[in-house]
Amino acid sequence: MLKEIKGRVWKLGDNIDTDVIYPGKCLPILDPQEMAKHALEGYDKDFPDKIQKGDIILGGSNFGCGSSREQAATSLKYAGISCIIAKSFSRIFFRNAINQGLALVQSKEAYDLIKEGEVITVDYVRGEIITQNTKIPFPPLPEIVMGILEDGGLIEHLKKSLKR
Repeated sequence: MLKEIKGRVWKLGDNIDTDVIYPGKCLPILDPQEMAKHALEGYDKDFPDKIQKGDIILGGSNFGCGSSREQAATSLKYAGISCIIAKSFSRIFFRNAINQGLALVQSKEAYDLIKEGEVITVDYVRGEIITQNTKIPFPPLPEIVMGILEDGGLIEHLKKSLKR
């Protein structure tokens, strides 16, 4: 069972759109490992080289707005991002991320309480983001979403479910 993750925070702003997350010029790339090399390069061209496995993105409002390109979530997952925390998410990005097995947490308070570079823990069982100074509650993810995340994405979850 996916209980918690711990990682370093990258703090982004409001309205981080899918073209910033995964530029349109990269859409012909189909290999997820290659896609990862372009994650957030629209935000910072060197960002893909800075990301380390397990890092966490902290966004403001409306994270993942823009087009419905699922490559945005895929590139972040394969770049090593373990979780995205934001004040709010674009609905289609939220669904695409869960389908890819990328954990998302919605918290209006976290953005103002967490600093870039801070190492935090996201406890899915308790519904808490744990920093050096505080514990920030968040709405628990539904059981079906946790199952999808634990199985690595919707396709793997469906395969596992069909085998039963």
